[in-house]
Amino acid sequence: MADDGSVLVVDDDPPLRRMLQRTLAAEGFAVTLAPDGAAALVAVERAVPDVIVLDVAMPGLDGVAVCRRLRDKGLATPVLMLTARDAVPDRVIGLDAGADDYLVKPFATEELIARLRALTRRGSSPGNRLAFGDLTLDLSTRTAIRAGEPIPLTGREAALLTVLLRSPRQVVTRELALAEVWDDHAASNVVDRYVTRLRRKLGDPPLIHTVRGSGFMLRS
Repeated sequence: MADDGSVLVVDDDPPLRRMLQRTLAAEGFAVTLAPDGAAALVAVERAVPDVIVLDVAMPGLDGVAVCRRLRDKGLATPVLMLTARDAVPDRVIGLDAGADDYLVKPFATEELIARLRALTRRGSSPGNRLAFGDLTLDLSTRTAIRAGEPIPLTGREAALLTVLLRSPRQVVTRELALAEVWDDHAASNVVDRYVTRLRRKLGDPPLIHTVRGSGFMLRS
């Protein structure tokens, strides 16, 4: 079982992706691969990793654009950028886009692993977690764990769960959920659909309860 966290590797070079998958898996990371920027955004929407290794120079959506989009969505997951360019202006562009670290190709895998471990430690401080009963949610990575089992969440699911966890044993109205998660740009029944999905993912005993005529409540 991986115990160093999950990592998303985004690179358009297949041999490099395969090498990183083997190396990082051997070091205890759960590895997901994406061949380009668009695939990376889809992968993050499915399940937010603990850290992202992101190549800068990719066709289509490059690493800088991907990083900017992730930060614009409020995702705080640590990002380590890989690049063949070592000029200061190139590093500045990546860091300004929201990257946390920068590694120039070719690189030693030992250094990459050390940097990733440092980033995952930095991104998982106790102050970044919400908890209720046997459920915890890491606000930096938007990943949930219940009874020791990881629960993959989409960005919207994680945002809705955050609203509920911040007000345990209190009614969260549909109107509040819409304002917090969808900026009021959605029909009210979308909240019910996402609550149903969250209930299914969180499993039994149920934690999210419907308060008829009002909204939803997180309680044992």
